[in-house]
Amino acid sequence: MSEALYTIEVEVSGRKHSGSVPARLSLVDWLREELRLTGTHIGCEHGICGACSVLLDGEPVRSCLMYAVQANGHRVTTVEGLAKSDGSMSVLQDSFCEMHGLQCGYCTPGMLIASQALLDTHSDPSEEQIRDAIGGNLCRCTGYQQIVDAVRLAAARMKTR
Repeated sequence: MSEALYTIEVEVSGRKHSGSVPARLSLVDWLREELRLTGTHIGCEHGICGACSVLLDGEPVRSCLMYAVQANGHRVTTVEGLAKSDGSMSVLQDSFCEMHGLQCGYCTPGMLIASQALLDTHSDPSEEQIRDAIGGNLCRCTGYQQIVDAVRLAAARMKTR
């Protein structure tokens, strides 16, 4: 017996995508395997590490805990979608590079998503707000201070634009 397929239409990082998916296919697997958007990482697969974070209608969510069918009709932004339209890095991505807010890079997509969600709602976040925003994302390399510094730098740069 074959599993039923469901048709979905999702705007992913500004582009419309549609497909037929099984009910239990995770959003992260659909993004990575079907759309080949591999910037969203698979980590713990339990929603703890944050590596799979994406924005769903502007709110950060764990794509390993969400089924692709649940994204039907919604807007998803992956880490690839944070880049400028010409493909160059966003202010936030550039700030992460400049402040050494990444080392091995595994947590970086989730950290960028969490940080972007914060900056979308707070143009001048405090250190406490930054730490709270990224607090659900695990990093084993940076000690987090460089990430906090990167978000502060991005906020300052965005204010001058």
